[in-house]
Parts: sequence; C-alpha cells; structure tokens
Amino acid sequence: MTSMWRAALLLGISALLVARAAPLRIATGELPPYATAERSDQGLALAIVRRAFELGGHAVEFHFMPWSRAQLETQGGQWDASAHWGATPERRENFLLSDNLLTEDWVFVYRRSLKDFSWRTAADLRPYRIGLVRDYTYTPEIWALARSGQIKSGSPPNDLAGLKMLLLDRIQVFPTERRVACDLASRHLNPEQQAELIAHPKRMTDNFTTHVLFPKGKPASDSLRLDFNRGLAQLRASPEYRQLLQVPIGCPAGLMAKP
Repeated sequence: MTSMWRAALLLGISALLVARAAPLRIATGELPPYATAERSDQGLALAIVRRAFELGGHAVEFHFMPWSRAQLETQGGQWDASAHWGATPERRENFLLSDNLLTEDWVFVYRRSLKDFSWRTAADLRPYRIGLVRDYTYTPEIWALARSGQIKSGSPPNDLAGLKMLLLDRIQVFPTERRVACDLASRHLNPEQQAELIAHPKRMTDNFTTHVLFPKGKPASDSLRLDFNRGLAQLRASPEYRQLLQVPIGCPAGLMAKP
C-alpha cells in the first residue's frame, strides 16, 4: 500500500470516527421543569433522555424551539429525534416512539371561587371555558369535544399564560401537568395569586406516558430507538433514575391535592 493510499485510508477512518462521535441533535421546547434552557440539567425529562442515550452509546445536544416546529421539523428528518412528547395516534403514525420516559401527572386547575367545578368524564367539561395549548396532547376525548365545539376553549400560548388567563377569569379551567403548574406558580405568581389556584383531585388521566420521537424517514431511527430503549431500561433499573426525578420543586398548597 502506497503512502498516499495509507494516508487516505487513515483520513477516512478518522472521518468515520468523528462522524460516529458527533452528538445526536434533539429538537425540544420549553416546558419547565421537564424541558428548559434555564436549568443546568435542561430539565428533568431531558436529563433522563440525555442519560439514557449515554448508556445507549450516544452523546446528545438539545435545540430549543417552539414545540410545533420541533415536531414538524423532526417529522421531516431535520433532527435525529425530538423530546419529550405524549403519545397520540397521529404521532404513532408519523414517528417511531421510544419506551415511556416518565408518566406525567395531569390535572385540572381552577380558581377557588369556582366552587361548583367537578368532573367525572370529559363531557362534564362542557359548561366551562377551558384553556387548551395548541399541540399539547391532553386526551383524545378532550380534543374531540374542543374541535366539535362542544366545549368552549381559549388558546393560551403556553402554561404560564394559561395560569394567568385563569386568574383573569378569561378561562375557568386549565388542564396542565402538576409539576409544571407548581414550578410556574412558585416562580412567577405572587402568594395571593398562588392561593387562588387549586387542582381538582381527580387526574385528567392516570396513564399520560411520555416519549422520544424518532422520524420514520431517517435510516438510523430504528437503531437509535433500540439504543435509547436499552439505555432507558438500564437507567430505570438503577437508583439514578429516581434521583433524576427527585429534584425539589416548589408547589403552592392548592396544587398539591391528590386523590
């Protein structure tokens, strides 16, 4: 082998090693405390995603953007994956979904002055003005009622805006994830505003699983999902998984009520 060919081969091997070592590019959005550029760990859910990928043999870098853009661009193959998302029939059709990262705790938040609020099924929400953030998962029943006009809904751009609309009586009920509501209320609302909010003891759903989305059109997606699921299983079996979820988060008393 000539020195020229040897040099070319070494360059090719080096390029391959660099390519293999390049971090995966993960599209995500702001949903503190689960996903946020404001925290050193970039959020509880993203810390789990990062560690599971590491155990599966991959480094990652997170790119923050609006959630709708993250989903659309990931589906188009511009990103290696997107995290983290609830499971819907549409996402199962358009993406490969990872195993469950964590099960979120979704509740209906309302003002204490709405003394008669109660619900057993989604149909019981019809008398109320509900705040629904576009692109959030919620449940198929809630979205079906909203799209058919059977429930009156406002459209806050995010959870903090939803809580503020609630306090201004622009909406009467706001479905949100408990830790998200706790974190936002404790950091952005004053004590009087915090005391106004209460979470209904009946959860929106008991099975809100969350996932990494892999684009079906990218050849590497199958193997990346397998690597991730293997790392996630290893992480879940260790004390480290529980430690990642035990970061203290402030929570007003009214939002802590549980069934």
